[in-house]
Amino acid sequence: MNYKIKLEMFEGPLDLLLYLVKKDHLNIYDIPIAEVTQQYLEYLNLMQMLDLNVAGEFLVMAATLMQIKSKMLLPAEEGVTSEEEKDDPREELVKRLLEYERFKEIAGQLREKETSQREVFKRPKTEVEKNQDKNKEVYFEASIFDLINAFSQALKDVPKEVFYEVVKDKFTVEEATHNILHLLLVKPQVKLSELFGRAKNKLEIIVMFLAVLELIKVKEITARQSELFQEIEIVRNKENIIPYEHRGEASAS
Repeated sequence: MNYKIKLEMFEGPLDLLLYLVKKDHLNIYDIPIAEVTQQYLEYLNLMQMLDLNVAGEFLVMAATLMQIKSKMLLPAEEGVTSEEEKDDPREELVKRLLEYERFKEIAGQLREKETSQREVFKRPKTEVEKNQDKNKEVYFEASIFDLINAFSQALKDVPKEVFYEVVKDKFTVEEATHNILHLLLVKPQVKLSELFGRAKNKLEIIVMFLAVLELIKVKEITARQSELFQEIEIVRNKENIIPYEHRGEASAS
């Protein structure tokens, strides 16, 4: 497949690590490095398979994780007593993750203040509008890693025999984008799993996923979730969806 896509929505390797930690409710101070490394490499392989714009820093982080994993597999040094515990190879990585998480929180708070300042001189809302806002369901913007996670699951759900089918008809990204937009004219929203369910084979799942990314890139559609790490819905682009960086704040309130 020669189709390539570059996304502005792409996060970095620390975002992916934080996503993996939070998705599986792991203790950030005691990261199971072997498990996280395996998942990280699986995501990296998927991104490379899709020809996404994977920066070199993702590969650097992969090497760092492998190095930490190797150090933790080494036997304890002779002469080291239980009181003299050896340094934890994960310590520096945990420190970076905590600092980065705090930085993202502060950045999100600043963006929130900027948004609230824009509302200062707007016309006050009526009681009807306030009640409508209270009844409005809140959605979170799905991250690139949420999308890749759903894509990975769709590939795993394809029966093994389908992987060996000979695909005669070419299914292009352009056709897939047209089909998605046409479907959204009929339905206000569609589940990502439903889109993947319409695919006949592995190749069509890949093409469908690339079409979703392309439509997100050109701001034709938005991928959203009603709860963190839950089912992803695709809708025509709207402004009432909470950006990814604010998801934790809203769910905690």
